[in-house]
Amino acid sequence: MEKIDPNEFRKRRDELYRILEGIARHADQQSQGRCPYKNRYNQCTASFGCRNQRKPTPPESKPRCVGDDKLNYRGAWVV
Repeated sequence: MEKIDPNEFRKRRDELYRILEGIARHADQQSQGRCPYKNRYNQCTASFGCRNQRKPTPPESKPRCVGDDKLNYRGAWVV
């Protein structure tokens, strides 16, 4: 088995961290004002009722989310 070069490992780990840090930062920004159950197609993926749900078209698809994305949902999970 080939030995792992610690410097090469560190370099690759740092690059991966740099990539994932940007993804995490973007997700954190979105979570501050967008419903976490709203997908990119403006469909509600919640398995419970919500006042922003509208009947789907066609009926077998997911309900449509009509939230204005100006609400701050963080209070639901930030202590």
